[in-house]
Amino acid sequence: MKYKNIYLITDELREIKEVEDIVLKLKTDYTITPTIQKYTKIVEDISPSALYLLFLTDEDIKVFFQNNINKDINIAIISNDFCQNAIKNYGISKDMFEAIEDGLNSELLSKIDLLKCNEILAFNKITIGDMHGMNNFNTEKQSYLKQLKTFTTHIKNLKFKIYTITTSKEHKIQTAASGITILEHTNRNEKSALSDELSIHDGKLNVFVLAPTSLFSYLWYLISIFFYQKLSIIELPRSLGFIKSSKVSISSDTPIDFTVDENLVSSKEVIIEVIQDGINLHLGRNLASYVKNDTNKIEEKDTVKLNTLPKGEVNNILIGGKLPLFKKANDDDFKELFVSLRASAKFSYVFLTLMILSTLLATTGLFANSAPVIIGAMILAPLMSPIVSLSMGVIRADKFLLEQSIRTLSIGIFMALLFSCIFTIFIPLQQITPEMQSRLNPNLLDLMIAIFSGIAGAYANSKEDISKSLAGVAIAVALVPPLSVTGIGIGLGNFEVIYGSFLLFITNLVGITLSAALTFIVLGYSPVKRAKKGIFYTTIMMIFITIPLVFSFAQMIEKNNYINQLKPLKYISLLENNVELNIQDIQINNNITISIEVITNKTLNQNDFKMIKNKIEENLHQKVILNINTKIIVK
Repeated sequence: MKYKNIYLITDELREIKEVEDIVLKLKTDYTITPTIQKYTKIVEDISPSALYLLFLTDEDIKVFFQNNINKDINIAIISNDFCQNAIKNYGISKDMFEAIEDGLNSELLSKIDLLKCNEILAFNKITIGDMHGMNNFNTEKQSYLKQLKTFTTHIKNLKFKIYTITTSKEHKIQTAASGITILEHTNRNEKSALSDELSIHDGKLNVFVLAPTSLFSYLWYLISIFFYQKLSIIELPRSLGFIKSSKVSISSDTPIDFTVDENLVSSKEVIIEVIQDGINLHLGRNLASYVKNDTNKIEEKDTVKLNTLPKGEVNNILIGGKLPLFKKANDDDFKELFVSLRASAKFSYVFLTLMILSTLLATTGLFANSAPVIIGAMILAPLMSPIVSLSMGVIRADKFLLEQSIRTLSIGIFMALLFSCIFTIFIPLQQITPEMQSRLNPNLLDLMIAIFSGIAGAYANSKEDISKSLAGVAIAVALVPPLSVTGIGIGLGNFEVIYGSFLLFITNLVGITLSAALTFIVLGYSPVKRAKKGIFYTTIMMIFITIPLVFSFAQMIEKNNYINQLKPLKYISLLENNVELNIQDIQINNNITISIEVITNKTLNQNDFKMIKNKIEENLHQKVILNINTKIIVK
């Protein structure tokens, strides 16, 4: 397109020398003599062959745009020291003569959207409150030391205010927020906290709402802003809400202080809207890919991602100036989870049936020394549900949950002990199998398994979409097999079996209860103050249980050290024979008793056994008792 009429729009404050340079450039390079006009004059020439070159300040450019919205005139901006916002927003070259070249390049002409706030045009951004690092979308990168200083300052100065936000589709939400930023589009050539490109042609504005509901979520947001320095609309931090709409109104009970392109304004209500394809503008050459000349239809659907923002009671907590360490769950989460946990806490005949069947299955698997059968019993066992309900009862001091879950657990434990004991009495087997033996010496590792299982159980219960993971939790913690071993011990009258296996069960029970309770606190289902008493008593129980586990774990470490010391004795040369030693077990009481398997191709005599014992004692530097199982291989 070759423009026939060019109008140089300026003001009375502009230096005559600069205007003369522009006129000379147009005459010399384009053989066009422009008509000089004041920016306040009404535009009369609206023909496609006319171009309006704006040599104005930011505020005067806004006035010109405002006066000529939807007039279908062609506009270009000439860069100068007083229109920095326009230069950044539309990619205008900072070189005045390059800006003139772009203004006369028909390939850079594009219909663009305009952002209007309370009838005031904004080139790019409106900011309400403090976005804590997201205010400065287009600033140079700071040093890490300065970022750290700013990061620390933000942590101390977080303040909230209640806002009511309404979209063009009348979607309304009331939330406590620290700050709100509204953008029309982003320029990929400027440094930005966003990795996404926001279109200049879609007829939509973009609202970012900063409303952290816990100190942890706020810290993660600050880390993303100051150190990672990139946010994506697809995966925003939980502290940020997002709205994409053609119009948004924001109101509050008190006047709202906000900035429009860094100019401070105050109002009771802020109404922001987008005027799609409001003007025809020559963009800068760096934004050539943004050019779009066809008329778009505004997307009907708004995008609203506000589920993570505070609501209801949480708003009052934040307005009171207290940012909780952990987020507080919203009412919907409470309602759904409590209904589920109350149902899990109640005793039912389904629970009783599953408890009996899982006990019988586990007891059979223990006598058969079959791991797959025992795993099946773990999955079938229903004990995990009332334990998780008990955890919620502990942190919320909920009498119903506490009473019902304890009652259900007591019946379940009693039935497991009864049926495993009866099964043992009637079955003509009395041997303690390796599967039983493995559950007689619990230690700190078993407590860690219980703790991790409790965390997983509480988390899975609180998230409906991952509740299927509970089967894995049941397998990991193995609640019914230790109870079944206790029942076997009762049936056999073996106190050592009863003590060891029941200690493992109690370890699992208390470990799951405490860790699940703490997980529910982290997920926001109870304030720490309310949970303090229940957590205290559960922790005391945990301490008492941990004492024998520590001794057992220390013994396990000691055994492991002995095994490592005996590794060089894997093969021993005797007088007339070479033998292989496999250590099967080490018992540490008053004496060290080592059970070993000796593999040889000849029969060993008493002297050979004494030589093996002497070599082992030399390695361990102490006396031992050997239980030797000889295995002769004939080749």
